Amino acid sequence: MAAAEAELDATEREESVRLMRVNHAGEVAAQALYQGQALTARLGEVRERMERAAREENDHLEWCEQRVRELGGRTSLLNPFWYLGSFAIGASAGVLGDKWSLGFVAETEDQVIRHLDEHLQRISPRDDKSRAILEQMKEDEAHHGATAKAAGGADLPAPVRGLMQLMSKVMTTTAYRV
Repeated sequence: MAAAEAELDATEREESVRLMRVNHAGEVAAQALYQGQALTARLGEVRERMERAAREENDHLEWCEQRVRELGGRTSLLNPFWYLGSFAIGASAGVLGDKWSLGFVAETEDQVIRHLDEHLQRISPRDDKSRAILEQMKEDEAHHGATAKAAGGADLPAPVRGLMQLMSKVMTTTAYRV
């Protein structure tokens, strides 16, 4: 991202570190979800879409990690757990069938966009570098979600969406601190 670095006070810097750590942890989870879903996809086309999405999410992972480091922070100490849990969830979604797996992608990306919107509200208006990363991620996530829907993703039942939100809240709250 080509935005200029601004002088942030200690509070602004700490909030940016924490939010970018959360986003990094989310990208670790995204890698795992897509890889788990690719492993259990029934159709070759769906497997290929999941593998491609995982590669595309790698940019986000690298951007977030670099930004955390630039701000003098560290990534979540729990990243191995985020990866393993998310891989299991992704593989489970894939086992249910491709339409549900694609629906899971669409719902995940919708929830990620809401998180990114929240982060854009919380991050300092002066932190142009982090904001540029979040805006680009938001655009990419919207594309991934729309692609999954267009490929036949099913709308998930409300209890599943609620459980996804709860699990996401646990991860984001924990990664914010650890």
